Amino acid sequence: MKSAKTWGSSVIFFLLMTLITGAIYTAVCTGIAQLAFPYQANASIIEVDGVKYGSELVGQDFSDEDHMWGRIMNPNASTFTDDEGNPVMWYGASNLSPASEEFEAVVQERIEMIREAHPEKGDEPIPSDLVTCSGSGFDPEISPAAAEYQVERLAKNTGKSESEIREIIEKCTTGQQFGILGYERVNVLKVNLMLDGIIE
Repeated sequence: MKSAKTWGSSVIFFLLMTLITGAIYTAVCTGIAQLAFPYQANASIIEVDGVKYGSELVGQDFSDEDHMWGRIMNPNASTFTDDEGNPVMWYGASNLSPASEEFEAVVQERIEMIREAHPEKGDEPIPSDLVTCSGSGFDPEISPAAAEYQVERLAKNTGKSESEIREIIEKCTTGQQFGILGYERVNVLKVNLMLDGIIE
């Protein structure tokens, strides 16, 4: 009898805590986020005239010469499929060791591509974030040094002056959090949308 009462109390407690923490708490937090921070709560999607260009929190793969390039992406079309079974392109983290030959080959290939697209830079060191992948595999931002490295190419291919390119980069640069945490960073998607005249 005592055992049944204990089990009954345990089940009621379990159901009660599931309701509080799994439903009520989640609904309250979601509601507050939607009211106070709707843009961030809905993935920080950049939308202009009804067209969604992507989230400012997720990297996009740009490789043409009239757009700024971000970090190396890791395309994967074998993990996810849509409702009809078709592969969905996804970018994720890489498991390559920095000491592996595969990693060295990927970095060297990227270096050659960067050098070829920026002949005016000669042997100037390439910022490391332009030739390496981030931990997540879809980092949306690069360092100001990596953005500056591309200014001359962008000016040549977009018809904008170098000073105009730098102004755009400055607008898309986020400083350290609270002035002390992290590093300055440039959002690649925002820069490219500004280069295309989609956003200001």
